[in-house]
Amino acid sequence: MRVVAIIPARGGSKGIPGKNKRPLGGVPLVARTIRAALSSERVDATFVTTDDADIARIAREWGADAIDRPASLSGDTASSESALIHALDTMDGEPEAVVFLQCTSPFTTARDIDKVVAALVEHDAACAFSVVEDHGFLWHIGDDGAGSGVNHDHTRPRQRRQDMEPQYRETGAIYAIRTAPLRETGRRFCGKAVPVPLPSPPMEIDTPADWDLAEAIAASEGAADHSRDALRAIRALVTDFDGVHTDDRVSVDDTGHESVTCSRSDGMGIELLRNAGYRTLVLSKETNVVVARRAEKLRMEVIHGTDGKEAVLSGWLDDHSLAWSDILFVGNDIN
Repeated sequence: MRVVAIIPARGGSKGIPGKNKRPLGGVPLVARTIRAALSSERVDATFVTTDDADIARIAREWGADAIDRPASLSGDTASSESALIHALDTMDGEPEAVVFLQCTSPFTTARDIDKVVAALVEHDAACAFSVVEDHGFLWHIGDDGAGSGVNHDHTRPRQRRQDMEPQYRETGAIYAIRTAPLRETGRRFCGKAVPVPLPSPPMEIDTPADWDLAEAIAASEGAADHSRDALRAIRALVTDFDGVHTDDRVSVDDTGHESVTCSRSDGMGIELLRNAGYRTLVLSKETNVVVARRAEKLRMEVIHGTDGKEAVLSGWLDDHSLAWSDILFVGNDIN
């Protein structure tokens, strides 16, 4: 079935001003969710609905389509469902299901999204949503100030957590919803609802303290961010030449002739990428003919002798119908 991801991202935020476009771990908050949606095997198209021009620009830069959300659906009292339905109304053709993603849950992965959509299909449900197992003891406080157990009998000997019946807390990160009942009821829970336990950190960013915790988690992930999920959206490899295809050294003889050393192992890697369908480009400031010769040997496209790499690369992306979020760039200097 056709599935689209919709990410509501307002410009206004009282707790953390501008949080949806603020970088977390070097990536704008909304872009982290876009990246997960684009890497999902179950999602056919990704949309960001927003009232903010900067967020719309970021969405497009990271490969999503941006939907202009009217002010009437962007206030504090507007429901997320109203934004979803408005987004559906702007699309060409009605998808069978919507994946509603909240960018305030910054550690959602493509694998998480696929698991929730799979549960929607497998259980023939109207809605499937992300949850985390919760072992907390909940209490109710009465009018007289006395407490009573909600999910446990506090008058009996305390149970061990592992002996309690499993319970699950909604994370708010992912909802997969069939479109027809969503439209009929105007609610995300519009029929049979299936909770899907997920391992990702179950956090929502609402306060500065939440943001600090998310930054710590993002920093601790380090290279884990470059996982199979994160890399699945890559369609092209663009490299510098010196220091990437060479060991960054140059030999000069007494006539001033220069030579560099390249690795045959790199050639095998480039060949594997090319055979897998990736585009490859050498983009270099150097005018040395060796750049073109080595690129020719590797069967890579080459643009060299250029200082304005950003503008040149932008044109190359347009020529090949690629977005900035489609490329992995490897370089070793400022330009």
